Amino acid sequence: MKAVALIIVSICGGLLFYTIADFPNWGDPSSPASSFVSPHYIEKAIEETAVPNIVTAVLADYRSYDTMLETTVIFTAGIVCFFLLRTFSQSEEKAQLYRHVSTGIVISVRPGGKHPTDMTRFERIGATWTPYDLIIKNTSRLVIPFIMLFGLYVIAHGHYSPGGGFQGGVILAAAIILFAISYDLRFVLGRFSEKTSILLSATGVIIYLGTGVLCMAFGAVFLDYSALATMLYSDPIMARSHGILMVEIGVGMAVMAVMVWIYYNISSAGTHDEGL
Repeated sequence: MKAVALIIVSICGGLLFYTIADFPNWGDPSSPASSFVSPHYIEKAIEETAVPNIVTAVLADYRSYDTMLETTVIFTAGIVCFFLLRTFSQSEEKAQLYRHVSTGIVISVRPGGKHPTDMTRFERIGATWTPYDLIIKNTSRLVIPFIMLFGLYVIAHGHYSPGGGFQGGVILAAAIILFAISYDLRFVLGRFSEKTSILLSATGVIIYLGTGVLCMAFGAVFLDYSALATMLYSDPIMARSHGILMVEIGVGMAVMAVMVWIYYNISSAGTHDEGL
């Protein structure tokens, strides 16, 4: 199998090197991209999409197919990490550990021993547990809402300033991961479960694809947002701007959920026990 894989990689690599000779020289001003494509984007982006941020106009409108496939690749990466890392078999513990939710005091209960009487104040943890830290937990509680708010701003304001679905999704995921690091993985899974991350990642991709299908339903080609003008009660140019926002929301949702999903599996070696 390794020999077959090596042969396939060598052939693909050889084909890639063979096609390099057909590429224009680096920075060639007379290349097709520099002569026709780039000038059109720079001169016509605002006029055709009503989006001042040319980068967002290119990624979510002119190159919307490419961005859709990038979102699908991210979703596929989450699925691959799930199948490679996720394990549902739990090793038997010699003793069960419980931690007080407010003080962080950990008690050990041997198999068959007496468990804490008031389970509302204790949480069961794995053999590897995160020490309680008052400063880290409370600082994170104050910072995380602002991180999430900024992530939503980056997604919604990507038309006018640097940002968009990919950047905003990463910021939202960072807030949830910070929550998991400052508390523990089980605590976060109780509020943002693995099933939720899977559903949101798939929903983000479906929103992107659904926007394209909706354009087709109005008689245009796939991902031609101008066809949504009738539904959005706007002119075709503003409809393209609104369509960009729709797919950016899908991208942000998918990126956030996949990053959190991958973190769950990597940080706990697929067991979803205690994490880092």
